[in-house]
Amino acid sequence: MKRRDVLIAALGLAVLWQIAALLLNRSILPTPMLVAQAFFSELTSGLLAEHTLASLWRVVVGTLLSVLAAVPAGLAIGGSVRLNRILSPVIYLLYPIPKVVFVPVILLFLGIGDAAKITIIFLILFFQIIVLVRDQAAALPPQLFQSLRSLGAGRRALFRFVYLPASLPAILTALRQSVGTAVAVLYIAELFATQRGLGYYIYYNGSTLLNYPAMYAGVIAMSLLGLGLYFTVDWLERILCPWKFVS
Repeated sequence: MKRRDVLIAALGLAVLWQIAALLLNRSILPTPMLVAQAFFSELTSGLLAEHTLASLWRVVVGTLLSVLAAVPAGLAIGGSVRLNRILSPVIYLLYPIPKVVFVPVILLFLGIGDAAKITIIFLILFFQIIVLVRDQAAALPPQLFQSLRSLGAGRRALFRFVYLPASLPAILTALRQSVGTAVAVLYIAELFATQRGLGYYIYYNGSTLLNYPAMYAGVIAMSLLGLGLYFTVDWLERILCPWKFVS
């Protein structure tokens, strides 16, 4: 995805937003100009930056922990017929459960600090990533392993030189899909027992202060947060999978 295309899409959405705001003519939908003024005002005051940094910390830590846990587990399950047979039914049972329903339980166990919010993000992304990585590892053709096995390579070498490189595109695809989910979950997680974070900032300005320009400024900040993470994954893909961009 090119940055120019994103900019064009943003301009198109701003035009549609302006038209909708003029037609509706209500305070609940301010014009893009008013929201832009609120965005820069809140940003320069440091308030919006503080909430954005709090959200960035939670989503990055939650995403990194889920990747570090789910990728090795997915590769191990996908690379072993026995593990796949034993653990896949457990994954199928747990994966469809909306992890958001565990929010009250997690808050009871971990309290109202960052640990609870990070755990909520971790749980949702973990199952999303492990399923994609497991499927990719299980679908690798046997011919990829024969040459290394004939040279006496063990399971560790197979994971390092076959499973991991071959699964990198699936890992990054899972990570790219997880970015949007992580930001959405972040909003829900920050509605509970906190006074820091973009989810709290959006809800507080919209529902308590009725400061709609500031509320939309928070929405834009959360969108930019997700967009930045998305471009970070694209950057990692160009570094780790350069063969995909060879014309």
